[in-house]
Amino acid sequence: MIAGAGPPGRVHVVGAGLAGLAASVALADQGHAVILYERGQQAGGRCRSFVDPELGVRIDNGNHLLLSGNAAALAYVERIGALDTFERLAEAAIPFIDIETGERWAVRPGTGRVPWWVLRAARRVPRTRARDYLEALRLWRAAPGDTVAGVLAPDRVLFRRLWQPLAVAALNTGVTDASARLLWRVLAETIGRGAAACRPMLARDGLSESLVDPALAFLARRGAEIRFGSRLRALGFADGRVSELLFEQDALVLRPEDSVVLAVPAAIAARLVPSLTVPDDYAPIVNAHFRCALPPDAPLFVGIIGGTAEWAFRKREVVSVTVSAADRIVALPADELCEILWRDVTLAFGIPPAPPPPARIVKERRATFRATPAQEARRPAAATAWPNLHLAGDYVDTGLPATIEGAIRSGFAAATRVHQRRGRAPAIDSDPAPTTHTPTPVETCQRALP
Repeated sequence: MIAGAGPPGRVHVVGAGLAGLAASVALADQGHAVILYERGQQAGGRCRSFVDPELGVRIDNGNHLLLSGNAAALAYVERIGALDTFERLAEAAIPFIDIETGERWAVRPGTGRVPWWVLRAARRVPRTRARDYLEALRLWRAAPGDTVAGVLAPDRVLFRRLWQPLAVAALNTGVTDASARLLWRVLAETIGRGAAACRPMLARDGLSESLVDPALAFLARRGAEIRFGSRLRALGFADGRVSELLFEQDALVLRPEDSVVLAVPAAIAARLVPSLTVPDDYAPIVNAHFRCALPPDAPLFVGIIGGTAEWAFRKREVVSVTVSAADRIVALPADELCEILWRDVTLAFGIPPAPPPPARIVKERRATFRATPAQEARRPAAATAWPNLHLAGDYVDTGLPATIEGAIRSGFAAATRVHQRRGRAPAIDSDPAPTTHTPTPVETCQRALP
């Protein structure tokens, strides 16, 4: 057993996913002594990049789109000095294609919070009327147990072409089960704030290059210590506080002034913290990465209506596809998924029909908690019964679903609680997305590889 080294009042952040990184960055920036622990050998959790050995190109573990209205994520990116690593579209436009009809359009919110833009047909979804958009106000009035499909009208064109794809992407839950109140919060912070909050931002080189590596460099410059290969197996409690961190290699005795931010996946947090209630139902996401370079004038991303694929992204060496709430396809073999999803890609980007290029299928069977009203009620607050223990992670109750914005916001909220516990004036905005990595099932389309 070793005693906590260094000056009193260290902050021990367990988990180097985005929530743990955000908490560490915020605290280090405020002068706190931070030690960040990660059980794996790399940071980023589910939000990271890696070189695929068979495709021979660098891919992201999943696809993530930020909007300029994601205030916590934007504050994090600016703080770590990574803003110039993003492709930032000048126009607030979300492009779509309906592959059943061939129609293409882009939703273009106008300036200001009053949605005058819905009066202009060129900014709306085709075959919708301005008054159709007023239906979104039903989400604002939704009760805690209401679902998206129970509040909005599923038989409307606007539902199929806008509300449903946005809900499934943001909540990773089918609309018949997804929380209406969570969707309202997402819309209120993006489309509801107009064009200034709806400009898309995509990592230019990769998620690690934009969200992880700059954060690690920032922490190193601030003197934070990062310990990879540190698996926490238990917490010790005494005198009404967390008194020990019991790692596989050793145990760390905490001083009364020390704080702990537990930024691990929900299931691990529930094992470590007595009587902690957390979401326990998870939804899968399937991503496909095709080794294919599109023309530089192809759109950076497009929403797909009427296909199996939901969103497709043009990247430097690959085209990536995401299917959220993927229960219906997650068990399909990789070769079959390649065929299905590549067909959607060719239609979305206007590529001549051809056999799929070399591809990689990435399945995350427990990608996020299922954002149903019942699971929403199981989300814990950042605070715990022990004043020196604070929770962070996309499962913590931030008012948002399990997104990058939610994960980062939870990290900021935990950092604010630590800051307040030290008796300092709060200086971290916590209200402007498991955070340690678990192996993700990766499948190769063997037939398509050379």
